[in-house]
Amino acid sequence: MTMTAAPARPGTDAPPEPRRGLRVRLVTALVIVVALTGAGGLAFHRVFALGDLVPVVTVSAVTPVLLVALLSWPRRRTWPLWISVLATAGAWALVAGLTLFHGDFAVVGGALRDSWKGTLTSLLPAPGRPELLVLPHALVWLAAFGGAELAARTEAKAAPALPSVAVFCVALLLGVNGPGSNLPVAAVLVGLAGALMIVRSGGRPLWLLAGLPAAAAIGLLGAAVGPYLPMRGEAYDPRATVKAPPPQQRDSISPLDRVSAWLQTPDQQMFTVRADAPEDWRLAVLDRFDGVTWTSDARFVPAGSRIPDDPRVHRTRVVQRFTVQDLPGVWVPAADRPRTVQGLAVATDPGSGVLTAGQPLRSGQAYTVTSMVPDYDAARLAVAQPARDAEAQAATGLAESPGTTAKTAEVPAFRSLALEVTKDQDTAFQRAAKLADYLRNAARYDVTGLSGHTYADLRYFLGTSKRGTSEQFATAYAVLARSIGLPTRVVVGFRPGVGGNGTWQVRSGDVLVWPEVDFAEIGWVPFFPTPEETDASKKSNSVPAGETQQKLEAAQKSAAAHKKGGDSGTHGAPAPRAPARPPHKTSSTPPWAYVLAAIPVLPAVYLAGVLVVPVLRRRRRRGGPTPAARITGAWEQTREALGAVGLPAATALTAHEVAGFGTERVPGAEAHLRPLADLVNRSRYAATPSGPDTAEAAWRHTDELGRLVRRTAGLRRRLARRLHPRSLRLR
Repeated sequence: MTMTAAPARPGTDAPPEPRRGLRVRLVTALVIVVALTGAGGLAFHRVFALGDLVPVVTVSAVTPVLLVALLSWPRRRTWPLWISVLATAGAWALVAGLTLFHGDFAVVGGALRDSWKGTLTSLLPAPGRPELLVLPHALVWLAAFGGAELAARTEAKAAPALPSVAVFCVALLLGVNGPGSNLPVAAVLVGLAGALMIVRSGGRPLWLLAGLPAAAAIGLLGAAVGPYLPMRGEAYDPRATVKAPPPQQRDSISPLDRVSAWLQTPDQQMFTVRADAPEDWRLAVLDRFDGVTWTSDARFVPAGSRIPDDPRVHRTRVVQRFTVQDLPGVWVPAADRPRTVQGLAVATDPGSGVLTAGQPLRSGQAYTVTSMVPDYDAARLAVAQPARDAEAQAATGLAESPGTTAKTAEVPAFRSLALEVTKDQDTAFQRAAKLADYLRNAARYDVTGLSGHTYADLRYFLGTSKRGTSEQFATAYAVLARSIGLPTRVVVGFRPGVGGNGTWQVRSGDVLVWPEVDFAEIGWVPFFPTPEETDASKKSNSVPAGETQQKLEAAQKSAAAHKKGGDSGTHGAPAPRAPARPPHKTSSTPPWAYVLAAIPVLPAVYLAGVLVVPVLRRRRRRGGPTPAARITGAWEQTREALGAVGLPAATALTAHEVAGFGTERVPGAEAHLRPLADLVNRSRYAATPSGPDTAEAAWRHTDELGRLVRRTAGLRRRLARRLHPRSLRLR
């Protein structure tokens, strides 16, 4: 029994490759295409959590390749490409609808259309929602389809890898500033692309195995030297060009308006916390005041499990496990500042770190938060000055009196009081601390006091009743501080709660409102102007907050006691010293880094040269100014190609002697070498100059000879000649 062989290609005497060998190569190439597209899709791990991404990438990398294999498998008659395109598009809609949207096919198109903006307006890693995951699903599917079709329908060596590289580039762009690194993914792509080219060219995989150690060494060297290179800069982030979502009203009732009602029923069980340490649990941050109501200017964006940090102060890690009991609304409590959230889909304001849920919280819901709690330096605080950026400027504004067109009468009165209270203080932090100390001594805590925080309510609280809850103390502080130029906002949250040994029960009576002041190079610092309850029967019995907050309050009380002229008052707080001038910064790049950086750069430059210079040289020869020059260029290109089969670079052979040499070494070359030698001799010695058609004929012979030489010489010899320094000569 004989094996059916594929027909030999025209122009060569090489034996045809058996059809079975062709099929084995095709199957191997398709398997590599699956691996390539899977690797390209996994580059989205900086955009989505790996657990959400892997199932999507697996399905979208394997399914289209199987479909292409069925439609484009070598047979007597192959299906047209348009049938494969239609079948693949329909299969994608079917698979995406079933696996991502659970049979809701009507939303597939809209989700794909909006997935780009949704991904770019989500914090990284983005939530693993179907309407966002449909983007990598579609891109990987398209890359797998394109790579498989190129492998099945063409003889191109590297082209089937290009769609996967394109997916990698898209993922690289969308994942800027995301967690992790795509360097391992890039290394895998390079290795798989090399394996694909070896399989497609019929060579052995030993070349790939030999190159892996060198590639790994260069990659490790680049990773070690990269952080020291002076040319590294801020990566382009497409999120900077996407318009942020507008401020949103997350709840119909502001948490600040619930404070009074919660204090009237102080034993309502809100939530339970298991944590490393007791902290004040933030609920909402309100930074806009129109004279009547405090609201939020937050721009909430969807968040996966990671929330951006504020690197201006040193922070301590605190892990909390919350179990919701009877907490109304969508605001999600957590210690400042959350970094990761597990177990609950949330949106967050990148500026404040406040968390909200998509739906009102339900009893029994549980989630885990890892927060980085600020650890303030008392020496830095003592000399801190107010922030002056755009956010801080907005946090100093006070509206005019509601219902009037004239300048408000309340704000000048608030400013006069604040200036009188802080007149003996030097720095902004001392003035902020003095305001808190004044309010703690000027009024008393009383849950039966009138609620409200309008200008009129605050005027009555400060001048008449002098009784109120943390709602009045915090909002009065914020208005007084803003009146003298301190940027402030109001935070609604809870004290740590009742309990101990790592578990605290937080009740409605533990609700607490406090102001925060924004200081340059430090950020928002909390102040606590609310005095302790004087009636022991009304105390919440809440444990004190963590050690860091107690130190912060001690530093504020010490700063509030400072007097101008060196009088330290009863507390004896020393006058703060001016901050020392920062030392002159020198370059942090060691000289050896430049030497090490040049080691991988020089081979890369050389490799680029030996790849680009021959192309430019061929283009110059083919584009000569006259037909005779183009014919001469074709002959030079032919002699250069014959060097791969042993023709010396410097030789005195005539054109026909060179043709005879090539005929002996390259099967099938005589049909092109003899006519080309005749054309060269006529262009040099004939009385009639050669025409453009003759030059084109010469280059057609040269192109065919180049293909025959490449087939005869083999990959190893051609690579050796291409990498030789003589490839860099310009003439």
